[in-house]
Amino acid sequence: MAALQRGLKDGPVLVVGGGPVGMVAAASLARLGVPVVLIEAEDEPKTDWRASTFHAATLELLDELGVAEQMHAEGLRVPIYHFRDRAEGLVAAFDFSLLADETPYPYRLQLNQQHLVRMLHQRLRTTPGVELRFGCRVTGLRARPGGGVTVELHTPDGPRELTGSHAIGADGAGSTVRNALGVEFTGFTYPERFLIASTSVDLSQALPGIAEVNYVADPREWLFLLRTPESWRAVWPVPAGQSEEEALAVETLRRQFQGVAPWPGGYPIIDRQLYRVHQRVAETFRVGDVTLIGDAAHINSPMGGVGLNSGIHDAVDLARRLARIAEGADADAELDTFAERRRRIAVEYVRADTQRNTDRLRETDEARRRASHAEMRAIAADPERARAHMRRASLLESVRRFGIGLPPGRTPERATSASSH
Repeated sequence: MAALQRGLKDGPVLVVGGGPVGMVAAASLARLGVPVVLIEAEDEPKTDWRASTFHAATLELLDELGVAEQMHAEGLRVPIYHFRDRAEGLVAAFDFSLLADETPYPYRLQLNQQHLVRMLHQRLRTTPGVELRFGCRVTGLRARPGGGVTVELHTPDGPRELTGSHAIGADGAGSTVRNALGVEFTGFTYPERFLIASTSVDLSQALPGIAEVNYVADPREWLFLLRTPESWRAVWPVPAGQSEEEALAVETLRRQFQGVAPWPGGYPIIDRQLYRVHQRVAETFRVGDVTLIGDAAHINSPMGGVGLNSGIHDAVDLARRLARIAEGADADAELDTFAERRRRIAVEYVRADTQRNTDRLRETDEARRRASHAEMRAIAADPERARAHMRRASLLESVRRFGIGLPPGRTPERATSASSH
């Protein structure tokens, strides 16, 4: 890697956003010897706990960054998840162990995303070639004549500018970088809001027989129930007429949990959050020397736990390409390939699968509900179909089909382990 330490000729890569995707981008670039500056508006690492699932394909990538072992020490391995019906109970059980011959991680790892941010932040603070700038808000960016990017910042000491070879927008759904580029974020917003709440009550005692991850269909109020190391968590839709104040009130949440499963003494509420859910994809993931990854490039329903994972894949894919550009590879070919492949995956896998999962849970037509349930049972009962289902759910299918950061013109079938960056 020593040859890469010279970096890119127009300066370091500027990563905007210190969430899990931005942190992975910075750590991946640093691992490959590319100087990087990470810029985050908050004064310290983000503590958003919403996403909590890490799939097999993602754990393979995070192992390269040296954090998989620590994640496993703190996280919860979940090999089986259930698709259930609120009235009928278990419809189908799916077992990731069917993939044991394909990945060392045949399960979902449940770990709130802020823990990954913490682990990477601890490493990056002492990593050569990495500069962390917290408490600095990006207010604009512009291309530099002849190549490179200038990013405008609001800092505690007043306005500042940073220059770099490339900028990466990892700054979330409301991305300042994407907006500065004028890139459209096309799609739609779900009419209902989603509410996520955590309790210290062990829902497996209140609902004997449930898995540690459960998708529960119901035409009136579907549910998503899962366990994390800290708590059990529930997600459900909030009626349009219910105010935010009422929806988030502790008494409302306790009644909601009692409606899921009666529990003597009631449900202590640990965390709660109400949010809008979207299905949107940026029209392009690249404008010149600026690229978009994670929620800045694509946002989706949480049903399937793939949004964060796909964002991490974006970050590693892009880092490998920037490392090759530092060695002299064609920048346009590499970045165009990144933008085309990652956008295609966002549309054909992330958006398609999460929309299908959401529709399956909230279906109101009885005939279609019955047909959907029958299809899920048939998939689970057929080992080959179940394996294919789990490959897609774990993101292994998209990675094996498109690779992560493969050079232009290369496919996984033609690639070798030597293409790891």
